[in-house]
Amino acid sequence: MPATPHIEKHFTASEVVRDVVIGMADGLTVPFALAAGLSAAVARTDVIVTAGLAEVVAGAIAMGLGGYLAARSDAEHYAAEEKREHDEIEKLRGREVEEVAAIFRGYGLEGQALTTVVDAIASDRKRWVDFMMRFELGLERPDPKRAPVSAVTIGGSYVIGGLIPLIPYMLAPDISSALRISVVATGIALLIFGAIKGHFTGVNKIKSALQTALVGGLAAGAAFWLAHLFG
Repeated sequence: MPATPHIEKHFTASEVVRDVVIGMADGLTVPFALAAGLSAAVARTDVIVTAGLAEVVAGAIAMGLGGYLAARSDAEHYAAEEKREHDEIEKLRGREVEEVAAIFRGYGLEGQALTTVVDAIASDRKRWVDFMMRFELGLERPDPKRAPVSAVTIGGSYVIGGLIPLIPYMLAPDISSALRISVVATGIALLIFGAIKGHFTGVNKIKSALQTALVGGLAAGAAFWLAHLFG
């Protein structure tokens, strides 16, 4: 009887999901909080729409630039540590060999098997450096395209999230109606986004949805209360 093949399913796009989460979460909460706060302080929807769109554009640029710089910093850090490992292998070979052996001893390898594995790794300089980067420093080689992709993903997610709470102010006839619709639309969007985030990150979907909605609601509530207080 043929054996059923074992297929492992692992999620491998964690960096993209992280960028979407960062951009979408801020995009939903910050413009929503701004619009809700202005609703208690101004009397015209066009003022809220103008301020909200300006914030979405500025926020998307700032968030995208932040994502770009963070990804570039990761790449630069990896390159610096890689160069250091090359130098250490060149100048402190004996110590580096012992570090490889210590790593494998941690996995229970001893004797001739340990010697064979260590010699195999130390025989190839590139393989040796790659091994030390991963198992000694815990670093993975960054994708060279990561920085621009991260910037576009975070910025685009911010824009999409930010338009959801603002669209009601573009369509509704008055601020009160717009605020109510915006609260409902953003609340639903936060719940859906939270559930999707939970699906990809392995967290309970209901828990993730409620947590995301709670954070957005608290941010908007605080902004509305402060604007009402000082207005």
